Amino acid sequence: MQYQCGPNILELVPGDICHQQVDAIVNAANEQLSVGGGVCGAIHKAAGPELALACAAIGGCPTGESRITAGFKLAAKHVVHAVGPMWHSRSADAVQLESAYVSALTVAAQNDCHSIAFPAISTGIFGYPLDEAAAIAIRTVAHFLEHHTQITLARFVFMNDETFEAFRYAARRHLASTAVVGK
Repeated sequence: MQYQCGPNILELVPGDICHQQVDAIVNAANEQLSVGGGVCGAIHKAAGPELALACAAIGGCPTGESRITAGFKLAAKHVVHAVGPMWHSRSADAVQLESAYVSALTVAAQNDCHSIAFPAISTGIFGYPLDEAAAIAIRTVAHFLEHHTQITLARFVFMNDETFEAFRYAARRHLASTAVVGK
């Protein structure tokens, strides 16, 4: 599914983020930028051991922020490591999740990236409720695309139907007035 957001495109696709042909993919990282499970583990495995070394050299990243490394063996030139919050049912969680998305987009744009692929940050082992996380992610990324021209394509990539459906529902609610470019 594609949506027009200002001059740019927001996409929702099923698939494996490790195989996306974009300038940068986003890793749902932890504060230590260490190899984890889920999406993080898959990205590290696909990129090769150089990614863990590059992350160790950075030394960490606070929640709500992001850092960038090379993509090494990935199709993407860069990996943006965005640290979302652990779910605690606080209003600060939503602020930090929004900040993680904005930071990832900003860091990518600052590094001459024009396309970026996201997973559903914080919805795995960090426990963020899927429907709430999807609404925050769609609203935040769409707003960024509407007001910035550097990133021309932001793609959300989902490995399972439940996550895809939650994001599709959030996109339909938030982008109802936006012209649908594709299916």
